[in-house]
Amino acid sequence: MSDGTRMPFYGWYGDDFTGATDTLATLSMREVRSFLFLAPPSERHLSEAGELDAIGIAGSARAMAPAEMEKTLAPAGRFFEKCGVRVLHYKCCSTFDSALNIGNIAMAMKVLRGFVRQKQALILGGQPSLGRYCAFGNLFAAAGSGGTVHRLDRHPTMSRHPSTPMTEADLRRYLQALGAGEVGLVAWPMLDGGGIPTASEPNILFDALTEDHIAAIGRELNRRAREGSFLVVGASSVAEAAFHDRPIGPASFAARNHGPVLAVAGSLSPLTRMQVEAATSFIRIQADAARFVGEDTYREKLATRICLALREERNVLLSTAPDDPASISGADVRLAETTGRFVDRLLREVPARRLITAGGDTSSHLVQNLGLWGLAYGGQISPGVAISAGRSDNPDRDGMTLMLKGGQMGSVDLFDRFAA
Repeated sequence: MSDGTRMPFYGWYGDDFTGATDTLATLSMREVRSFLFLAPPSERHLSEAGELDAIGIAGSARAMAPAEMEKTLAPAGRFFEKCGVRVLHYKCCSTFDSALNIGNIAMAMKVLRGFVRQKQALILGGQPSLGRYCAFGNLFAAAGSGGTVHRLDRHPTMSRHPSTPMTEADLRRYLQALGAGEVGLVAWPMLDGGGIPTASEPNILFDALTEDHIAAIGRELNRRAREGSFLVVGASSVAEAAFHDRPIGPASFAARNHGPVLAVAGSLSPLTRMQVEAATSFIRIQADAARFVGEDTYREKLATRICLALREERNVLLSTAPDDPASISGADVRLAETTGRFVDRLLREVPARRLITAGGDTSSHLVQNLGLWGLAYGGQISPGVAISAGRSDNPDRDGMTLMLKGGQMGSVDLFDRFAA
């Protein structure tokens, strides 16, 4: 920071917007002064965010090819280095979904390692608060909120993900296959024993099964931070660990805007489908994904129908997820990009102030099209689902309320609860 203010201790890059806002909520609920930018900010926007203990950048690296990831992450890394953060967190999905040619976590590690002092990268494997557990290097995840816990390569959703199917539960083997190099392990019995051994591997994976493990890892993060900046990869459990000694405030959400809600569901998750079906306070519109991507006249007809309903103060839920992901090539990228431009067009005609998006890629592309420069914390409505207040130089969009949720997050009645 060039103005002499205190440097933020913690910096995070979210590889999609839903995860980035979850980390923002995790920090803010612990009264850590935090703000999330949509790109490395200008000095003016940085000043408007105020003095910060934690500073974030929301991105869409999870949907990028390795070359594009490198081009995007390098400026972010330089920004965090300039800010002087000690803990640089690459916030990936809590299920680590990634592939060799899309959203490659190993590529992110390679790029960001160049902007920290300590070259040994840490990986936090679990997030018990969200039903994610890592034991002897293997990741387990609950199916939906409070659902049955599965080993990741047998998870009913993640093992069949259309673009990044998780066929290996051992995170060491998985990251090595992505190109991360050798990965050592601090297994949970070591955390229970209170001693974390020194290791020589370029990457170290930490198990996590309990909140006590998260606290033990947090003590290690803070010890290392005294020796200089370093890179940590993982879910919002990294933020939980780094500030484990801060009390957690209530998960509350107070409405700051009124009027109709525009919701867009692009996730293929079974839980999101259940949430869409349960959204009784919305006009539900199921788009034909192939036509939505390929036909201008089809999108215009949808836009006319949606804008009419919004003008009548009625909530609208547009589902763009195809019944069969293979029905259009590159559904998760082209569909998300088209959806982002489409929502921007809707809001230029009817400036609704309350917005829901479901799906990581959908949320990332949609918010990037809204002309926002940042997101402030606006509350917590469900575990893993944060409310954000958009910041924009456009007064029609400055302060708008957004709920960006991952496909597997939230209660079944989440949409109606937000609208109410």
